[in-house]
Formats: sequence, C-alpha cells, structure tokens
Amino acid sequence: MRERVRRVIESAWFQRAIIVVIVVNAATLGVETSPEATAAYGSVLHVVDHAALYVFVAELLAKMYVYRARFVLDPWNLFDTVIVAVSFLPTAGGLSVLRALRILRALRLISVVPSLRRVVAALLTAIPGMTSIAMLLGLVLYVASVMGTKLYGATAPEYFGDLPTSLFTLFQVMTGDGWSDINRRVMEQHPSAWAFFVVFVLICTFVVLNLFIAVVVSAMEEEHQRERDESPAQAPDEAVQGIAGPVARSQGTGDDAVAGVAAELAALRAEIAALRAALPSREDAPTLR
Repeated sequence: MRERVRRVIESAWFQRAIIVVIVVNAATLGVETSPEATAAYGSVLHVVDHAALYVFVAELLAKMYVYRARFVLDPWNLFDTVIVAVSFLPTAGGLSVLRALRILRALRLISVVPSLRRVVAALLTAIPGMTSIAMLLGLVLYVASVMGTKLYGATAPEYFGDLPTSLFTLFQVMTGDGWSDINRRVMEQHPSAWAFFVVFVLICTFVVLNLFIAVVVSAMEEEHQRERDESPAQAPDEAVQGIAGPVARSQGTGDDAVAGVAAELAALRAEIAALRAALPSREDAPTLR
C-alpha cells in the first residue's frame, strides 16, 4: 500500500495536478480582492478555497505516510507544512488580518516546480556573499548620510535635516528615484553638490548594487554546473536499468535466466567502466585557445 501511494505522489501527473490546484487557488484569492466578485461569487470562491486547502492537507498526510521520519529531513516538506499551517490560524476578531496570509499558499509553486527550486537554492547559496556586500553598502550609505547631513542639512532640511532623513534620501538616490531633483534642490545653494551625488551614485548604484547581481549569477552558474556534473554519473546506471527489463523478459523466469541476466549486466557494467577509463578527464582534456 505504501509503495502504491509513493508511486502516485511522485508521478508526473500528480505533480501537474498539484500545480493546477495551486494556480487555481491563487487566482481565487486574487478574485476575492474585488468586492463585486466577492458579492456575486463569494460562496463559490469559499468552496474552491477550502477544497484546495483539503487537497494540500491530503498531499502532506500522504507524504508523511510514505516517507515517515524522512519527511522532516526534506526542507521543502517543512516549507509546505508551514505554508499550509498558516491557513489554519484563527481569522476572527483582531486576527482577521491573518486571512491575507492565505495567499502564501501560492509560494508552494516553489517547492513543486523544479526550476524554481533551483533558483531558490542558488539564492540561498549566494547569501554569504550577499551579506558581505550588504555590509559594504550599509557602510557607504552611513558615511554618505553623515556627510550629507553636515554639508546640506541647513540648506535642504527636508532631505538632509537629520541622520534618518539623510539615510532615507540617499537610499532614494541609490535606487535612482528622482535623484536629479534632489540634486538640483541642493545645488541652488551649493553649486558643487553635483560631485557628491555623482560619486555616490557611481559607487552605490553602478558598483555595489551590481555586485549583488554578480554574486547571484555566480551562484546560479555553480548550481547548474553541479547538476551537469551529477547527470553523467547517473546516466550509465539508468541505461543499465532500462536494458535489464527487456533482457529479463527475453530470458524467462528460471534460474538459468537469472544467471544470464546477471552475466549480461556484469558485462555491461564492465564495458561502461572501460569507456569511463578510456575517456580523458576534465583536467587532462586539452583547452582550446
């Protein structure tokens, strides 16, 4: 029984069905934001929302039944459990705002779609490098805010009146949102202020922020490289498994047939090992220049 349930929840059609349920549930939660649609189809939306929740709960219970203790070892299973558990939080009285958290169920697409899992895994891998860059960005932002407060606080108090205001203003400048208007306002009293803003934009926007992109791209490239390195090692074993079925059917079910299958599998493994030994390794392969 457990093996049959495992084949069902790991099948491709079941995963596609879960994706459809997630998308439909996310769409209904979006429709609920319209008062007119809620008034006209409120009961239908309510039924669809609860049906999707019951499907998610049944899926998690099936995984717990199949994987048992291994269920908690998979972080994606824990992620799905937390997302579904949020839907059971009380939404009455002062906690009615928690109803908005139901849309978090749409995040289950991350755990269901393999490509999204790869992207998230790459982002998590890039966190250490991004932390260092964030510290550098915060340091530059703090130094520039102190300078801006001292230089232009009296001239433009609405932008540089105190340190928190300067931090917010320079963060706005860093994102490129109307920084030229702020610059012109300060330049009315300080014509040389353009140098301060240009240097700040060059450092923060064109250097530090692009370092974030570089770290993420590098992490994603490492993730793809790891998958490419693992796939060739799995291919021979999959080929042997694919050949074993037809060979077994052609040989029959007796002891001689079993011995013949074992011999042919041993020969195939020996040929694969010889091919691996004959192929040059990556380090020995010549490099094209």
